Amino acid sequence: MGRKIMISVGALVALAFVAGAFYWLRARGSQQPLPDVASPEPSEFHEASVVSPPPIALNEKTDPATKNNKNKKTPPAPELALKTGEVLNYTANVSKLDNVATLTLKVAGKGNFLGKNVWHLQAAAHTLKPLRIVFELDDQFDSYSDSGTLASLQYEMRLNERGQKVELVQRMTSSGREPAPPDATAARVLPGTRDPLGFMQFLRTTDWSSTREVRSPVYDGHKLYDVRAKLVSAAAAVGVPAGDFRASKIEIHVFENGAESKDGSFTLYLANDAVRTPVLLEAIMPVLTARVELVKDLPQAPEPKPKAD
Repeated sequence: MGRKIMISVGALVALAFVAGAFYWLRARGSQQPLPDVASPEPSEFHEASVVSPPPIALNEKTDPATKNNKNKKTPPAPELALKTGEVLNYTANVSKLDNVATLTLKVAGKGNFLGKNVWHLQAAAHTLKPLRIVFELDDQFDSYSDSGTLASLQYEMRLNERGQKVELVQRMTSSGREPAPPDATAARVLPGTRDPLGFMQFLRTTDWSSTREVRSPVYDGHKLYDVRAKLVSAAAAVGVPAGDFRASKIEIHVFENGAESKDGSFTLYLANDAVRTPVLLEAIMPVLTARVELVKDLPQAPEPKPKAD
């Protein structure tokens, strides 16, 4: 019962939790997954009252005919290729066990937080039987990330693992001078640091047709990492329950204190569609392998059998 096995947040939560964050899941529990509970938004967050404009590609060029026209108004900063209300569902296969966990990624909305325009990003993960019999997990995450850079302003974790509940709200600060509210703690990070959910969307909004590698500081709620993502194929063939795709294959490397982590390697596949949908994450760790696949519908836990009369 005391044996610990690492399951990467990158494999079970948000498809990009590649910051090296590993949550320890202990053996116990056989309850069914808990339903996702809507967590209250921070009082500082004010949801936008208008629908987000259509996304503009980050590599879109200015029309030469209007480039030097001083009478034209300066165009607004391009919106990132995110869609309010988007919901993506995934199933996780661990080692030789299929459909052992579910994952949901949401673009919950857009609004104003601490005077900045932000995306409200969400994720939820639940283990299913048979893995749930020994690893009960019901976790939820919220991110409030800058709408232009996806730098994190606040990251929230609500963890329910083996019946033990932990709630952690962290307000990001690069100077250490901004006090956190009473219900949050201050997390000292580098300027431009992203949380795992923001980093996931950062990879999606990167123009991989003209970029071979990106790097970013990522804070996973516990540690600050240097994460580097490298394009290794622009048209890899991928088959997942949601269908067959051509996708950009991206290897993700996690560094801590200048040294690459030996705890796991990650490969992310982004479909070559307009919004670069994450369709697959492969995670290889010392004690297991995980494959997180896009599905059309989440696999459901089996209904209990009726008792015989």
